[in-house]
Amino acid sequence: MNWLKKNDKIQLLGHLCMIGACSMWGLMAPLGKDAMTHGISGIEMVTFRVVGGAICFWLASLFVKTEKVERKDYLRFFLAGMFAIVCNQCCYTVGLSITSPVNASIMTTTMPIITLVLSALFLHDAITAKKLLGVSLGASGACLLILGSTQGVAKGGVLFGDILCIMAQCSYAVYLTFFKSLIQKYSVITCMKWMITFAAMVITPFSFMRVVHLPWTEISIVTYMETTFVVVGGTFLAYICSIRAQKILRPTVVAMYNYVQPIIACIVSVCLGLGIFGWSQALAVVLVFSGVRLVNRKK
Repeated sequence: MNWLKKNDKIQLLGHLCMIGACSMWGLMAPLGKDAMTHGISGIEMVTFRVVGGAICFWLASLFVKTEKVERKDYLRFFLAGMFAIVCNQCCYTVGLSITSPVNASIMTTTMPIITLVLSALFLHDAITAKKLLGVSLGASGACLLILGSTQGVAKGGVLFGDILCIMAQCSYAVYLTFFKSLIQKYSVITCMKWMITFAAMVITPFSFMRVVHLPWTEISIVTYMETTFVVVGGTFLAYICSIRAQKILRPTVVAMYNYVQPIIACIVSVCLGLGIFGWSQALAVVLVFSGVRLVNRKK
C-alpha cells in the first residue's frame, strides 16, 4: 500500500477496524442467540459479556504501558460505559426477548440516523444531501436484507420491545457523539478497561444471584463455546476494533457500519446452508456499501 498517502492509510485502517468489529458482532448474533436458547438467559449473557470483557481488558493492560487517567475523566468513563454498554446492551437484550428478531433488527437501522442528527446539533457536522442519501441507502439495504431473509417467518412484535431496541440505538448514538474526545485522549485498552469495569460494577449486583444459580452442569459444551466467543470475539476484540476506528472516523461513518452486521449474518447463514444469496441480498449489499461510501466522502 505504498501508493497510498499516510492519511489514506490511517483512514483505511479505521474502515478495516469497523469491518472487523461488525464481522464479529454479526457472528455474535446467531451464536449468542443459540446460547440464549440453550440454558443462558439474556441478562446472564450481558453479565458474562461485561464481567468477562472487564477481565480480558485488565489482563491486556498488564502487557501495555500504564496510562495515568485524569481524575475528572473517571466520571466521563463511567458515563461512557453507561451509554455504550449498560443502556445499549440491556435495552437491546431485553427488547429482543420481548419483540421479534426481525423487528429488533430493523430497529438497529435507526442508529446512524440518530447519530447524524446528534452530530449536526452538537458537533456542528452539517447534514448534507449526500449524507442523507447515504444513510437512506444504507437503511434501505439493511431493511431489504432483513426482510428478504425472513420470508415465511412470523414478523410480529411487541411495541414495548421495539421501543427498548430503539432506546438501545439512541444510547449508543449518544456515546458516539459526545465521547469522541475522551476516546481520542487515551489508548484503546485504557478506554475500554475503565468503561467496561464501571459497566460491570453497575450490572453485576442485579444479576449475580441469577448467574450463581445457573445449572452449570446441565449446560452443553457448545453453549459454553458460543458464550466464550461472545465474550472474547464479540466483546473484547470487537470493542478494540471499534474504539480504534472511533479514533479515526467521524461518528456518522462509524454508525453507518451498523448496516454491515446483517450482511455478515446473511453470509454466515449461507455458508452454513441456512440461507440463500439471491438478487435481493446482492442489491442490499450494494445499497449498504454505497451508503457508507457516500457518508464517508469528503466535500
